Amino acid sequence: MSANLYIVPHDFTSVGDDALKYAIFLAQPRRTSIMLMHIVSNKSDEESAYKKLKTIISDLQLPPDGISIESKVVEGSIFEDISEIAKENDARLIIMGTHGAKGMQKLFGSYAMKVVSNSSVPFLVVQDGVERKTLDNIVVPISTSKESLQIIHFAGEIAKTFDSKIHVIAEHQSDQRLSQQLKVRISLVKNQFEEKGIDAEVHILKDKKAFHTVVIEYAKANHCDMIAVSHHSASLFSQFEKYTQNLITNEGNFPCLIVNAKLLSKLYY
Repeated sequence: MSANLYIVPHDFTSVGDDALKYAIFLAQPRRTSIMLMHIVSNKSDEESAYKKLKTIISDLQLPPDGISIESKVVEGSIFEDISEIAKENDARLIIMGTHGAKGMQKLFGSYAMKVVSNSSVPFLVVQDGVERKTLDNIVVPISTSKESLQIIHFAGEIAKTFDSKIHVIAEHQSDQRLSQQLKVRISLVKNQFEEKGIDAEVHILKDKKAFHTVVIEYAKANHCDMIAVSHHSASLFSQFEKYTQNLITNEGNFPCLIVNAKLLSKLYY
């Protein structure tokens, strides 16, 4: 993540507009550049797509000394080319919108999951109609697995930029061995954030609901502005597919920062 670049896929709908607005919000403190991208299935559609992207950028009326936004049109597949372009450009983050209409929530959430599962670059999924303009509180759920800790570096980077408070939450473990593992993970997480000068608090929750529900309810109750989670994409961790998808399509309309623990080229814990 050495390049100061965000990539924003745009499908010429309000979802793409929301993702772009949120990308601009995130980019401002660090003057991060943005690549606004559209993928076409036929090369003949490229010229029309470029015109639409340029219109979207010009309508933003950004100051000349503000954030740099460039347009890019690619012929290919949304499931493969977004992540490849992000990797080639050493992008810091991909910010993508997902449709929030209730009847289509799971469908578009599954599309987002397919893209996330192919990406070694962190994703931020923004739901349709998101209006959050603050980043005061970020909730970071972890588990007993070391893979869940892969989110720490990325959540911490955003928290440092926006002076956010991080809420680390975990499920209570009645099994003694798992409980001890969790204590080790929590200790590591606290040390990591303290070293970075980030305000963080830890909560072990005993609620017996599905953990994704617990995460969303905690985010609502504590006025959180983002959920940050590590996705376990290996087949051995298939139970996390539904967990991550439910966080992406959360009813609280929280932007969801996701890293793919399997594809990260570097360990961050």
